[in-house]
Amino acid sequence: MKTTYFTEETIDAKAEAMLARVRDLVGRRDTPFAPDGCALLILDVQRYFSDPASHAFVPSLPPVIARIKELEAACTAAGRPVILTRHVNTDEDAGLLGDWWKDLIRAGTGFDEIVEELATAGSIVLEKTQYDAFHATDLEEILKERGVSQVVVTGVMTHLCCETTARSAFVRGLAVFLPVDCTATYNEEFHFGSLLNLAHGFAVPLLAKDIITRLEAA
Repeated sequence: MKTTYFTEETIDAKAEAMLARVRDLVGRRDTPFAPDGCALLILDVQRYFSDPASHAFVPSLPPVIARIKELEAACTAAGRPVILTRHVNTDEDAGLLGDWWKDLIRAGTGFDEIVEELATAGSIVLEKTQYDAFHATDLEEILKERGVSQVVVTGVMTHLCCETTARSAFVRGLAVFLPVDCTATYNEEFHFGSLLNLAHGFAVPLLAKDIITRLEAA
């Protein structure tokens, strides 16, 4: 079930090929990216998914973290909000997640911590308990207070928390941008399936470098 479809050596070519294929199948939507109205969402990049010692380790995540870090630096330099989520559960707030996965990300285990590369000062950290980063959190209020009209969705996993949050952002009236090389999941089939679904009805797929270029030019 798990495969390494992104590596440091292949991520550029692989992401560009995925993006081209999505555009061939869905078409290209030229929704303009507005640097002055954007916020970066970094979902659940925690040791639970990044540490090879964890059963939930995502093999393609390490090179993706490097891309997210570049995007995070560009957003910070441009004065745009960076919001990281930390997924933690108790038996009481897990809902169906506990029944579905038979395992929860528990606070205080070490695996619940956000990876050091992305835990920078000045970023906002929100705890969440479900796939959707808007569910039972202050995310929508935080974005409204900062005049955010667009979100860039990154993190893990592409087909679970990233896809669910992207859909939730869309129905709240936020334009969604999804860098192909800034999310990761267990295999290429899950990853590409989400890209295809989101590109058809919810989000604009692109590359991290496309957003960075626009942020730096603003």
